[in-house]
Amino acid sequence: MNYQTYTPHKNLASIVKFYWTLEVPFDPKNQKQKIVPDGCIEMTFNLGDKIKRYTSETEFIFNPDAMVMGQRTKSYDIEPIGDVNTIAICFYPHGFANFVNLPLENLVDQETPIQDLFNEIQANELEQNIIHAANTNERIEIIETFLLNRLKEETTIENIVKTTVDTLLNTKGSTPINVILKDNLSKRRQLGRHFKKQIGISPKQLSKVIRLHVTLQMLVSQKTKH
Repeated sequence: MNYQTYTPHKNLASIVKFYWTLEVPFDPKNQKQKIVPDGCIEMTFNLGDKIKRYTSETEFIFNPDAMVMGQRTKSYDIEPIGDVNTIAICFYPHGFANFVNLPLENLVDQETPIQDLFNEIQANELEQNIIHAANTNERIEIIETFLLNRLKEETTIENIVKTTVDTLLNTKGSTPINVILKDNLSKRRQLGRHFKKQIGISPKQLSKVIRLHVTLQMLVSQKTKH
């Protein structure tokens, strides 16, 4: 397995957490892999063979080759049917709202083809350019050009949402929303509306996801030490 992460351009650093690539040769012994929520939205491009996403214990669908994975409220299982070769953009919870007009609650627990989210011609061109790029650095350049161009077209995210997300991330999901907003009921109502639209899930759900992710990281870290 070859997993690598890459730092985004400075003009995207407050929106994009990192880019990652994953290459795994096919193994006939492959089994389902559980994916747990981490509070981030990802845009992924599959350059290898198809990947199953299980909708039940035995039923599955094939993930789109170029898609956005919305916020997750529950774990799910995937299984590659051949070689894995993926490049992805991991957005901060507030980040992806900068690039689309639709409410992000529409994307929750969904894998949405990028053609459904952007201009279809531009989306197809982006996918083909990434497929035919010579290497990872070239693919990241293509992705960043696309994102920076989109940023010029879209409005910036509501400051109240970004401030809340930053606090939740910095405190690992442990700060109550009423503390962040200083018990301001008017702000809390605004936050609820904007969160559903721009993050996809509620502040309380995001806090829960962040705490779960932190706990799992601690468990993995402790297991590695032993």
